[in-house]
This record gives sequence, C-alpha cells and structure tokens, in this order.
Amino acid sequence: MEIIRVKTPRGLELKGAMWGDNTMDTVVIIMSGICSNVFQNDLLLAAGELLSANNVACIAGHAMDAFSMIAYSDLKNKKQVYTGVVFDDFSLVYEDVESYVKYAQEMGFKRIILAGHSLGSNKIIHYLGNTPDNFVDYFLVTSPIDLAHWWKVMPNIAVCLEMAEKFVAEGRGRDILPVVFGGFSPMSAETVLSFYNAFNLKNCPVISGDGETNSLASIKVNGAFIIGENDSLTDGDAKGFMEKINSHCAHPEQNRVIVVPEASHIFYGKHEEYASTLLECVQQAPAFV
Repeated sequence: MEIIRVKTPRGLELKGAMWGDNTMDTVVIIMSGICSNVFQNDLLLAAGELLSANNVACIAGHAMDAFSMIAYSDLKNKKQVYTGVVFDDFSLVYEDVESYVKYAQEMGFKRIILAGHSLGSNKIIHYLGNTPDNFVDYFLVTSPIDLAHWWKVMPNIAVCLEMAEKFVAEGRGRDILPVVFGGFSPMSAETVLSFYNAFNLKNCPVISGDGETNSLASIKVNGAFIIGENDSLTDGDAKGFMEKINSHCAHPEQNRVIVVPEASHIFYGKHEEYASTLLECVQQAPAFV
C-alpha cells in the first residue's frame, strides 16, 4: 500500500491509498464512509490487499480531512484509540469523487470500477447520477444510508445540532463540539450542520421518504449492491432495503443485490468475506470479463 495525493479543482490535495499499479488493467476506487480511512477501517485494507493480489488495483478514496484524527483514552481496553473526521464540506462531494475518478483515468487504467462504503456509497451515487462523463464502467454500492432515517436512530443527534447552531451563531463554527457526534466522531460545528443539510447525499430515501431518487435513476452503468445481513440502518430488512434502492435504477434487473451473511454495517469480523465479495463482483462484471 502507498499513500497517494489526489488534487481537486479547488486546489486541495486529498490523501488516498493505493494497492497495485497501472500495469493492471482494472482499478476499483472505494470511497470511504464518514470517519473512515485505511488506518482505522480494516474493511478497506482487506479489500485492497485481496484485489491487488488478484491483479486488480485498488484505491481507497478519502474525503476531505479523513486523516485528521483525535486520540481518545479507551479505559475499558486500556489503550489509545483514534477516531474522527473533524472538518468536511459535504457540498464538495461530487468534486472529491470526480477527482479520484480522473486520477485513475489519467493513470491509464482500462477499466474503472467505482465503489463506496456507507456514506461513501451515497457519495458515488451522487457522482454517478450527475456526471456527464463516461469514465466509470461498473459500480459497487455497499451499505448506503437513508440519511434522514440515520438522523432518527443515531444517539445524541438533537444535542449536537442544537450545540452546533449555537456555536455557529457565536462565530465558533470551526470549533469542535464537546460532544462526540452520533456517539462515534468528533466534529466541528460547521461540519455537523453541513452533514445535516446535505441533500445531495439523501439519495437512498427508501425508509424515510425524505430525499431524492433521481440520482439513482440517472446512473448510466450497471453494478452491484452489497449489504450486511445485520446492517442496523436498514430497519430490520437488509435485503429489502437494497432491493428498494435498486428498484429506482434505470435497469434494476441488470444489477445484483448481494447480502453478506451475519455481517454488520461496518462488516466487523467479516472484512475478508467482504473483500471476497468485492473480488467476485469485479471478476464477473461486464467491465472485467
């Protein structure tokens, strides 16, 4: 694995990670979810290692500030843990995804498969449904989020929103809230509000009904939808959740819906199974065969 730097049109360099190289015909770009990078999410590492071992390059695409982490003392396990995407601007999602796609294209890969995990899936749906380009040959959407439903089931959201609004009103928008957002990530006040108001990521509203499905309907390529059987953000029906999302695509019968047995939203303890599923999808994709 090597760290790569991907330039965006606004001049910011995004730090990603890459396994393999452009001597391989195919690359899989995996956009990571919120509070996720290769150093704290073994799902990305397992996928990158298995794909590259099978002659498929892999890029882990981190969003803005995905490498900024804060150390916490985990008294139960008696160790330091790192977590957090403190600053992000969700209005720039399209630009971030596009930058990774164009990076892969400029490297000369013959086939580009765009993947995402968790919120990273919502990001690639937004890109695929709005891009005029035809750089991507296939997609792999994993564990997408019905964002409005997510806001209802995550802890301490109301407290975080109230505090974020207060901080911004006081001119402290870049200050980190003293409460860990959603119970899992420190965030600045501006980032919390940007996240809450990110309509561009409300593109899988199959539980809440709050959002848009035009992005799904406008995707020009086929792909696969992958979900863990025990994903806690699917209202108890992981397969049905993904089938409903797929139903909004232009040609749902040409896409695959795959449920990984006993896997959670983050595929904890099932990273190898997830990586194997990705590889199998890539090897059977029309872009690969």
